[in-house]
Amino acid sequence: MKVTVVGAGAVGASCAEYIAIKNFASEVVLLDIKEGFAEGKAMDLMQTASLNNFDTKITGTTGDYSKTAGSDIAVITSGIPRKPGMTREELIGINAGIVKSVAASLVEQSPNVILIVVSNPMDTMTYLAHQVTGLPKNRIIGMGGALDSARFKYRLAEALEAPISDVDGMVIGGHSDKGMVPLTRLATRNSVPASEFLSEERLEQVLQDTKVGGATLTKLLGTSAWYAPGAAVSGLVQAIACDQKKIFPCSALLEGEYGLSDLCIGVPVVLGANGIEKIVEIELSDAERSALTESAEGVKKTNGLLA
Repeated sequence: MKVTVVGAGAVGASCAEYIAIKNFASEVVLLDIKEGFAEGKAMDLMQTASLNNFDTKITGTTGDYSKTAGSDIAVITSGIPRKPGMTREELIGINAGIVKSVAASLVEQSPNVILIVVSNPMDTMTYLAHQVTGLPKNRIIGMGGALDSARFKYRLAEALEAPISDVDGMVIGGHSDKGMVPLTRLATRNSVPASEFLSEERLEQVLQDTKVGGATLTKLLGTSAWYAPGAAVSGLVQAIACDQKKIFPCSALLEGEYGLSDLCIGVPVVLGANGIEKIVEIELSDAERSALTESAEGVKKTNGLLA
């Protein structure tokens, strides 16, 4: 199993590290345009192998896509990160050009690759990857919902004063501060609805804190977060590589599902060896469906900036 990660910055390096530590891939290739940067990150990570007990081979390359040939899965993290006060949508001008070039180069070297898009604005960049490559819809996946759901579960556990392993919850919709739709109605603590433990007001606070989860970290760190995004990506990659048939909310190309078409947006999907094996249509309340529709309108508006 060969995995390529394009972009050796904080997010890309975290992706490579978590994938390697889980020990399911034979090789991880890190690629970056900065001379020697990916090679240095790969060497540093390889020097942890004996300490962290993994046998995954990590190699780095400066812009040589031939080194990515034969990749089963490729992760696109490249692009500029958010700075405090920036929205994900403001990154579109620069990142669209980068994602176009990267996606085309990856598919040229690995025609059967499954792409996972991390670059922001993530739903629009996932849609762009479809336009550029023409790959089947099951083989292009946007990471956002997996990360947003992890942040939702963190906030739920905090509010419930419960261990994170007791908590489950999902975020659908666009990967943006306004577009996320945390499904508080379906959130549980060990199969018991979270609403049994938390007031409507506290659940609403959890929802709002989840929606600004990325912005909160950007303000604290001065740039985008990297540990949780890297972990989210590694979870998706492992589900595909190991054919786990796990359900994650991911940005997927919709063709009528949830009454939406011609856009990529976060919905629950089953991930396995073929990438997106199935889009799961869950029953939404009127309020949740309305929020998802509003989120989709925002994503389509951002998609319009690609023209």
